[in-house]
Amino acid sequence: MSTPPKPPQEPEQPSGAPAPPSAYPYPNPQSPGPGPAASYPPPAAPVPGQQSFYATPTLVGQPGQPGQPGQPAAGYPYGQQGPYPPVPPPPPGGGGGAGRAVLWVVVGAVVASAAWAAGVFLIGGKGADADLRGYTAPANLCSSTDYSSFETEYPDNDGSPTHNALKDPALDESYCSINLKKTGSSYADAYLSTQVDLHRKSDPGPEFTAMWKNYEERYPGYDVETVEGIGEEAYLVSEDTTSGSTSGSLYATLAVRDGWTTYTMSYSAYLSSYDDDDKDPPSLDDVKDWMKADSKSTLEQLKD
Repeated sequence: MSTPPKPPQEPEQPSGAPAPPSAYPYPNPQSPGPGPAASYPPPAAPVPGQQSFYATPTLVGQPGQPGQPGQPAAGYPYGQQGPYPPVPPPPPGGGGGAGRAVLWVVVGAVVASAAWAAGVFLIGGKGADADLRGYTAPANLCSSTDYSSFETEYPDNDGSPTHNALKDPALDESYCSINLKKTGSSYADAYLSTQVDLHRKSDPGPEFTAMWKNYEERYPGYDVETVEGIGEEAYLVSEDTTSGSTSGSLYATLAVRDGWTTYTMSYSAYLSSYDDDDKDPPSLDDVKDWMKADSKSTLEQLKD
């Protein structure tokens, strides 16, 4: 019996040099096309009459008996080889790691779905009812605005105050603008406005506090003071640029929040060197006191 010839040996290459193509005539079964051959010999062809390990994939947990062909895997007809070698059976003593991983994936999905449903129910569902404290937003806020404290300084009534309103499932809003006139004035000597907002879908508290409590940080030169006894929280923002001269302006806004209802009353007056002495605006301290008194009265009228 003749001894088969040995394949030629590849010469030893210097370190870092690319290896030459293999002398084996067999193509690399894992290579998609022309290229270097595998660095190991191909698997030997099965001996006739011997069951090939790759002939038929076996079911997990049902390996073939020694000397007998394995059972065909699910999804492959008898005698047809699948694209991958058979999956080895799980170790004895319980399910395999893959089975446990699938089980935990399913459990995790169920838990995540339950958490999502709970989140929708608690956050995106019906939610808390709007805490409006019984306030309303009338179509004509001017008819409910009390500014009687200003009448001594501005006795002439505005015959046509401006008002508008918004009705929406998320927000009810009413606005009023009044021209304040001194005796004999043809034009407004000061301006007063009120606005009430009923926030029906969200709590305005955090944003209200951030905006009004920190007003002077956004607009340097304004003074901010906390007002007690009006609503849940209130801030009075003011500015006086007259400095005792005959020009400049006075500005003040009282902002009130009570639950999910917000309210503002704003006053502004502008001085001119052409104004007579009797047209000079009142002091800013007087304006602040008037706004506090009239805001309390107006808010009471806006309740059901």
